[in-house]
Amino acid sequence: HNLEMKHLPGADPELVLLSHRYEELERIPLSDMTREEINQLVQDLGFYRKETPDTPVPEEFQFAPARPLTTLLPHQAGGKDPPDNSEGEHPDL
Repeated sequence: HNLEMKHLPGADPELVLLSHRYEELERIPLSDMTREEINQLVQDLGFYRKETPDTPVPEEFQFAPARPLTTLLPHQAGGKDPPDNSEGEHPDL
């Protein structure tokens, strides 16, 4: 849910995280990751995986992922400290 795959021929695969205003928040290279690692990353970031395409998305995941980037490892987040967000929501929401 809320994840779109775009194949760009010749480009290295990367996960691009966007805000609700479609502003780029982060780029995570995927070239050196296995399928299992990518699936775990997407889950850790708060994306909801439907059992089937027709499965309804629970209300708490309608606008997910709406998590701070603290779920990223420091080297994945560019070594920057994430903004303090004590309420547990993404600062853009």
